[in-house]
Amino acid sequence: MDIVDAPAKNSEMLIELTADVVAAYVSNNPVPVGELPNLIADVHAALGRVGGSSDQPVVDKQKPAVNPKKSVHDDYIICLEDGKKFKSLKRHLMTHYGLTPDQYREKWGLDASYPMVAPNYAQARSQLAKKMGLGRKRKGR
Repeated sequence: MDIVDAPAKNSEMLIELTADVVAAYVSNNPVPVGELPNLIADVHAALGRVGGSSDQPVVDKQKPAVNPKKSVHDDYIICLEDGKKFKSLKRHLMTHYGLTPDQYREKWGLDASYPMVAPNYAQARSQLAKKMGLGRKRKGR
């Protein structure tokens, strides 16, 4: 193998390994079609790092699915990872991306006050809790 051919063969091997890993993962785990490109890119990047070739650049910083300033609406919040709409983001982030709300905010450069729950949903839950008497001290103890 020539020195000139080495990078091309390494690249081909990396692509084959990526395909094998992704195929094995997808055959045993449900993966939405929209998340396949991210899965492939993540596996490819991880295998590239394991290979030890430090001269290859790491995958570019991920771009949000929507503008963070336009992601909070009255009835839903749009996830910056995949562009899906949710009333509450916390469970989605943990189950699909393994992110806590603080990690999500840090990843996307969001303020600590960035909501994880849609404003109208939070208000409705608050009113329900007040109606049920939650948060008040008991009488006559």
